[in-house]
Amino acid sequence: MSKKNTPDYAPPMETGKKKKKKGSGLLGRIVRRFFLLLFTVILLAFAALCLVMNLVFNGPSEAARDVLTMSLIEASATKWVPALFIGDEAVAQIQASVNAEMTEEVTDISKVVINKTNAITSENNEWANYPDGIRIESYAGDTFNAHIMIIRDPSQVYMATSTEKFSTSIPGKRINQAIQDDGAIAAINAGAFFDDGTTSSTVGSYPLGLVMSKGNCVWESGKQPGLEGFAGFTENDILVVSKNNLSKSQAQELKIRDGCCFGPALIINGEINMEAYNNNSGYNPRTAIGQREDGAVIFICIDGRQAGSLGGTYADIIDIMVEYKAVNACNMDGGSSSVMMYRDNDGRYGEAGEVVMVNNYSLLQSEPRRMPNFWMVRPAA
Repeated sequence: MSKKNTPDYAPPMETGKKKKKKGSGLLGRIVRRFFLLLFTVILLAFAALCLVMNLVFNGPSEAARDVLTMSLIEASATKWVPALFIGDEAVAQIQASVNAEMTEEVTDISKVVINKTNAITSENNEWANYPDGIRIESYAGDTFNAHIMIIRDPSQVYMATSTEKFSTSIPGKRINQAIQDDGAIAAINAGAFFDDGTTSSTVGSYPLGLVMSKGNCVWESGKQPGLEGFAGFTENDILVVSKNNLSKSQAQELKIRDGCCFGPALIINGEINMEAYNNNSGYNPRTAIGQREDGAVIFICIDGRQAGSLGGTYADIIDIMVEYKAVNACNMDGGSSSVMMYRDNDGRYGEAGEVVMVNNYSLLQSEPRRMPNFWMVRPAA
């Protein structure tokens, strides 16, 4: 019996490895090249930005250098940038040029007369259509959009705080929450506060400088760098502006009921702070408070860091205050802190009773910052 021939070829054993598909390799190369291109574009854009900034900082135009320096150091996230190009000493010299040199250092309260008989009637054209005593207007500058709120009765303006006892363990409030908690009809941000440039919950937890609220000193931290003024209302509802920070004893001597520190002073006794006016303070969002001779209070917020509103300077704020006839005015905290809110009881901007945001945020933020204190307006009695 003959045997069957066995084949010399045996099929290969399965190794468990799968053959790569051509498509997956191609997709991987495309993804890698895309991210390499993106990284290259970002790197080139960063290098170009650095070259442009170096040209401005170290170029022939000192005015351009000063504007860029002040714009950057006023923002907590970019305050370290100018020193990289021109050094700390040069930055300090530019900052020092902002300090105010005025004939008078503090408001003469005899120059403001509160007209208590200025009732809201149809005969008074300014307030005829504003039954809550608050008028809001817009203002367009060359590089900014501004929002002006005029409050007829200064006795309604007060300093609200985020807590009765400031502490790093108690985060500050956002102004949209604070206005609801206080039941106020209007609010803007107020003075300086702790900010280390991070997103820590301690940012905005406590103020810097002196804070008076409802007749009491609620915070005093002595002289602080960067604070160049004080604004506060007396028991007689007159806004006192000082080119220097006040101590607790000085505020009590002036009978300040509500106030805080920031600065610089913009107008004192009708005199413009020309040092602040002429200085290249930078284009940024800004907030300021002022008072007319008849006692009406002026809140101003300038939009900034947006495509349609780069921001304003101290000169821009002063120009608006002068146009609205302020005799005393002081710059408040600005940048991403600048915010103005209004309780729209008459339904002018939407649903009646709704709290609306009057100004516009910077493109870099989605909600108000946490802060320890706010200028607010209580409802009329």
